[in-house]
Amino acid sequence: MEPLASKIRPKTLKEFFGQEHLVGENKPLSIAIKNKHLFSFILWGPPGVGKTTLARIYADSLNASIYELSAVSAGKSDIRKIIDTEEKESDLKVLFLDEIHRFNKAQQDFLLPFVEGGRITLIGATTENPGFEIIPALLSRCRVFVLNELSRDEMLKIISRTNFDMDDDSKEWLVSMANGDARQAITMLENTNQLYKKITVDTMKNALQSKFLRYDKKGDEHYNTISAFIKSMRASQSDAALYYLARMIDSGEDPKFIARRMVIFASEDIGNAQPTALVVANEVFRAVETIGLPECSINLAHGVAYLSGCKKDRSAYEAYLKAMDDVKKFGNLPIPDELKNKKP
Repeated sequence: MEPLASKIRPKTLKEFFGQEHLVGENKPLSIAIKNKHLFSFILWGPPGVGKTTLARIYADSLNASIYELSAVSAGKSDIRKIIDTEEKESDLKVLFLDEIHRFNKAQQDFLLPFVEGGRITLIGATTENPGFEIIPALLSRCRVFVLNELSRDEMLKIISRTNFDMDDDSKEWLVSMANGDARQAITMLENTNQLYKKITVDTMKNALQSKFLRYDKKGDEHYNTISAFIKSMRASQSDAALYYLARMIDSGEDPKFIARRMVIFASEDIGNAQPTALVVANEVFRAVETIGLPECSINLAHGVAYLSGCKKDRSAYEAYLKAMDDVKKFGNLPIPDELKNKKP
């Protein structure tokens, strides 16, 4: 059965709610769609704000063939199949690559010449900063459009498209829980209706059992889990640290986020007690960038076990904090003469 979010997905800009800075009158994407302007771009924004919908509307306006892939599961062979697909001379190929930040450097390098040569037009979607996650050569060939979290009023308009009978309190509760994610709101409504045949605050609370909703990357569970992960390594409890690592990976956390925290941990918590910890953490980060999921989870586990077993020394980190505190308290104190750069 087709999900409700797919059934009511806007087909034109007139049906689209939100992102007025991009699709409003005389705004970049509305002009590009109106003028059938062909170019590659990246849509950067939180989940459920319309990235996939805008990509489809854009491709449809060009009468282009759109190929949709998720970088979580796709690889070089999938790109090659699209490139090698027979086409008429008049056909245009648009590749919509969801979660493009999950493509590692080697995969992005493979994609680059096809975008550069015009064999495909790329639309990437990401929740992460493209400046950090997309290789410079590929990023330089794409425009970046920033999508904002949907406002309360925009969410209410989208909810009204579902035609479910619900009171104002239920709508407000749903908007609050969905955190500006229209797809999540619609899915919550659909699940609640299937289970209880009516939409109320109580029935929605009962239906809200998904672990993925509990692990909202902007919510408490996200920060609680990464905190437990760091504190377990700090306490040299490698089994606990590996457990929280597995929880984050299973819940869809970006492995590069985890690797970055490990690099920070190596200097902040281990420091000079074992200087090689920073080398190991950086190599884990590089492996995550190069290999990607699922195999990079092995590199992460290797690094976690190593960092957990290291002796800990926070003296350099704590001394730096004291130095920064002095700077804020006393400002730019005079530099002693014996420390100045003396002219010959």
